[in-house]
Amino acid sequence: MSMDIRRRDLLKAAAVAALGGVVGRVTSAADAPLSSWNDGPSKEAILDFVRTTTDRSSPRFVPPEQRIATFDQDGTLWVEHPMYTQVVYCLERVPAVVKAKPELASAEPFKTVLSGNREAISRLSTDDLLKILAATLTGMSVDQFEVEVKQWLSNARDPRWKRPYTELIYLPMIEVLNYMRANRYKTYIVTGGGQDFVRVYSDKTYGIPCEQVVGTVGGTTFGYDKEGRPFLTKDPKLLLNDDNAGKPEGIHLMIGLRPFAAFGNSTGDRQMCEYTTAGDGKRLAILILHDDATREYAYGPAQGLPESKVGTFTQALYDEAKSNGWRIISMKNDWKQIFAE
Repeated sequence: MSMDIRRRDLLKAAAVAALGGVVGRVTSAADAPLSSWNDGPSKEAILDFVRTTTDRSSPRFVPPEQRIATFDQDGTLWVEHPMYTQVVYCLERVPAVVKAKPELASAEPFKTVLSGNREAISRLSTDDLLKILAATLTGMSVDQFEVEVKQWLSNARDPRWKRPYTELIYLPMIEVLNYMRANRYKTYIVTGGGQDFVRVYSDKTYGIPCEQVVGTVGGTTFGYDKEGRPFLTKDPKLLLNDDNAGKPEGIHLMIGLRPFAAFGNSTGDRQMCEYTTAGDGKRLAILILHDDATREYAYGPAQGLPESKVGTFTQALYDEAKSNGWRIISMKNDWKQIFAE
């Protein structure tokens, strides 16, 4: 065997592993795209979109440098119920914050969180949660924050599945990410979650490098430590709330190109879908409906599903999606499998 052939084989194997390795599968996205999807209109809509926009003979061909696809994270790429993962992180960081600042032990909402009373914690107001987020996500260097998040993710387990949160990713959506990247689409996470938080694990979990994560972001302050080394401190100053209308604003600010495809699952993704589909040429907007209480969760309240404050999908959004030609994905009917085994 010649060295050239061996090198070619190794490169091919590395490329295939890169596509499938995110979920532990060594499969080619080109050979078996969307294999965990049931055959039907939803799967075909994605396949047709990619075929049409990457075919040079198509009047709707999109040059590779313009191929942008944006993905919400919570409820679109991984589980968001019964509580957003980042909120769980913040609540579990409260004891450490109180240890550093003992005066907070008797102050609300920290007192309620320390009590461990889940019912009381669930009744905390938005303002209370903002206080907790400010106390647990700011005031440290960006490097220290990254270390703390990595350590928490390595030990934390979802209470229902007893698995790391980074394993509760949707296999069908990982296949979409791989398939689009195999066809030279650049994939971005556009999330209402904290940009710094998601960047810690986005590459390893989704194959999306940290610079392709657009999220809610706060300010930082430049300074020097005792040894004179420069560092950044995370400040309790909001620069961008990357939710609702903030998503297209963040896309323009951080990406600079209108996406040709957008994937979401809630009212927070409405404006991103509107912005995406308002562009010229063939566009794709997809919303995932959580309607599988057995394999995951069921919530809406669209189509008579239970009400939810987490990942709300209203009937008004459902009707707008139908009117605009956006594709609504049924987890129950469109996905053969939800999680990677």
